[in-house]
Amino acid sequence: MARASNIKKRLNKGDNAWAYVFIAVALIGYALFTAYPVISAFIISFQEYRPLGSSFIGIDNYAGIFGSGLFWKAIGNTVVYTVLTVPVALILSFAVAIMIMPLRKWLQTTFKAIYYLPAVASGVAMSVVWLWIYDPMPGGILNQLIGLVGIDNQNWLGSTATSMFSLVLMSWLSSHGTSIIIYVAALLGIDDSYYEAAEIDGATFWQKMWHIVIPSLKPTTLFLLVTGVIGSFQVFQNAYLMTSGGPDHSTTMVGLLIFDTAFKYFEFGKAAAQSLVLALIIGIVAFIQFKFLGKDVEY
Repeated sequence: MARASNIKKRLNKGDNAWAYVFIAVALIGYALFTAYPVISAFIISFQEYRPLGSSFIGIDNYAGIFGSGLFWKAIGNTVVYTVLTVPVALILSFAVAIMIMPLRKWLQTTFKAIYYLPAVASGVAMSVVWLWIYDPMPGGILNQLIGLVGIDNQNWLGSTATSMFSLVLMSWLSSHGTSIIIYVAALLGIDDSYYEAAEIDGATFWQKMWHIVIPSLKPTTLFLLVTGVIGSFQVFQNAYLMTSGGPDHSTTMVGLLIFDTAFKYFEFGKAAAQSLVLALIIGIVAFIQFKFLGKDVEY
């Protein structure tokens, strides 16, 4: 018995050792590609960074960005973009998921694949297509469409009046495949007994939606809302490829401002400070969302 117990202990120790080996792989990756860059950014944010010798300047970088009108304009642009895109994305994804649910299994799979397909397409390729749609010349697709109702050509990306709307419209009509798939999975997880009880009580479709579906999907909606807000606060690609932040910085988002500060003006310390402030803002917004929207959410 003692010998068997010793053998079991050795096996358990061996299993534990392998467990730590597998965990170490993830920890090393996290340390190298997440923790180290964050710590480095924090240190650089207090420096006037130079490749061959940096100098400590205290909180000057932070004072500079908080006193910059462009930084606050970028924050405002990002907030506007987030408010206009994230709720609409959730509503569209939820609506499509509801329409997919009654279909047969193979049709559900087909539609989910169709909606998810744009997510695997190159962002650059998508931007090129939208640049073609927003062509300011009479031959532009969108200008041709509005011309059918007698509206003059618009310089969609070159005017301060329409540039932000153009990016928002692009977001509305772009891929929502991931959210749709998550919503469909959540809908499939709702117990059929709830619907059966509601039908016995004579509930209508909208009553089922309001009293069964929406409450049951609250954890999923909160997850998609938080991740959507985080993603929209970090938006960079669309603004960079479509407008480069113009005209007159009307589409300069915080992510694009950080990129320009670092790689256009080579002010790496200031860019590091901007990125940390952005991370703090995202953290505060996420905390508020969980605080006020996640009170009665059960996971």
